[in-house]
Amino acid sequence: MVDSSFFKKILLVAAVVFLYSCDKDYNVIGDDLIGDNNFDFSTYNSDVAAFNQKITAVQTNNQAINGLGIYDDPAFGSTTANFVTQVFLGSYAPTIGDAPVVESVVLTIPYSSHVTKVNQDGSSEYALDSIAGPAEGKLKLSVYESGYYLRNLDPESSFQNQIYYSDQKTDIVAALKSTTLLNNSENKNENEEFFFNKAQIVTKTKDPDTEKETTKYTAPQMVLNLNKDFFQEKILNATASNLSSADAFTNYFRGIYFGVEKSGSNASNLAMLDFTKGKITIKYKAKTASTTDEDTVKEDKSIEINFSPTLPQRANTISLIEETSATANYTAATTTPNKVEGDDKLYLKGGVGAMSVISLFSKPGELEEIRSKSWLINEANLTFHIDEDQMKNSKEPSRIYLYDLNNNREIVDFFSAEIYDGGIAKDATTKRGTTYKIRITDHIRNLVKNADSTNVKLGLVVSQSASVLGFAKLRTPNEVSNQVPRTSVSNPLGTVLYGGTAAVPVEKRLKLQIFYTKPN
Repeated sequence: MVDSSFFKKILLVAAVVFLYSCDKDYNVIGDDLIGDNNFDFSTYNSDVAAFNQKITAVQTNNQAINGLGIYDDPAFGSTTANFVTQVFLGSYAPTIGDAPVVESVVLTIPYSSHVTKVNQDGSSEYALDSIAGPAEGKLKLSVYESGYYLRNLDPESSFQNQIYYSDQKTDIVAALKSTTLLNNSENKNENEEFFFNKAQIVTKTKDPDTEKETTKYTAPQMVLNLNKDFFQEKILNATASNLSSADAFTNYFRGIYFGVEKSGSNASNLAMLDFTKGKITIKYKAKTASTTDEDTVKEDKSIEINFSPTLPQRANTISLIEETSATANYTAATTTPNKVEGDDKLYLKGGVGAMSVISLFSKPGELEEIRSKSWLINEANLTFHIDEDQMKNSKEPSRIYLYDLNNNREIVDFFSAEIYDGGIAKDATTKRGTTYKIRITDHIRNLVKNADSTNVKLGLVVSQSASVLGFAKLRTPNEVSNQVPRTSVSNPLGTVLYGGTAAVPVEKRLKLQIFYTKPN
């Protein structure tokens, strides 16, 4: 009988020899290809012309995130952000009850925050995100009833969606229902000396039957105690028809206006908020319809007023942005840009701010010469160096955004976010920004490969988030466009970058860097 293990050993040895032979052949084939040196790997640097362009009044209605506060930026000047929003009942045609009396009215809006420490008692410590300016900054915050009707459609533009602009504060303030302050608490931290409080909200409740106490922890949020007399009259004593439907209510109670000013000599700051998560909770006591005994204890009830309606409705809002005390450098750069040779410094600022216009292959005949050489483009990128001296005391935007300015659309590389990038690079020691890099490989490949493709001008702005797409209209079109990316509108920050002129040191100069393979 033949031992089967002998054949197994023979097969194993044969397999090893075969695989070794294949591996050896593979390596030899690869060596032959590399040895032939059929390709030349090289780098090409192209000069870039870029100049500044001012952004004036811009469409700011219905943004996902809105600023509130005052940010004094040493590199740019002051930005003030006020806000107005429609409000909606949590449920319409509510049964309020007999003889209702307001107990409390509280407005809450969550802050963007993250946990920094969890304590042994179960509580947490937080840091606030999206705050521009000193953490201890204070504001004079005034909340009023808005009388300005924020409509959905514009009858003057064939009933297209209504557009509202950043410079309409005068219209809003002129239409305020009254000067009755809604956040009229005796606690000055809710009005005269308001600040964005990072403390966790701790609420303790006791069961009346068991006497057991329950503790609830809530992440940091704006908490304002509002005028009880106003909401007694406006909501609890309202005619039923005014609370019967969304249309009736938004016409009756047209909205809430948040206005900010300096709080004495205190430093100020600005926060980016998701107002759609805000609400007003009215707690009150009322008798049920069947109660006749005047001595009967009233029932505890509540009504919610939300800043975001039930779908498919949408809340109409306006971010009201003002620039004041602009710095001399920022003013000069955006007032008299060099549109031929480009500017030494590029000023980017969100909202009512500034952008840059970028021209690639600005030398006559440069692009045509590259096309004639049949290069294979491996990678192409633009690296923007930050003017660290000008930005040393300013909060830096985490991202910038490059787009097709001719056609107001994304460039093809944008849809590969991990490649496109645009994020800030920071020094490991100082934690300050040094550069922004944007890869535009596919954009350059298309230009080089397709002789009929257009070398469009590119726009550069600060970015709030890569997920914010679309464009916002300018009230008055400028020389380069009639709109700007929405992602820039909602960001109050700015940055100063070096341009591509001969006056800029070579190591800081803006250039287009192309890595290519040239067939021999």
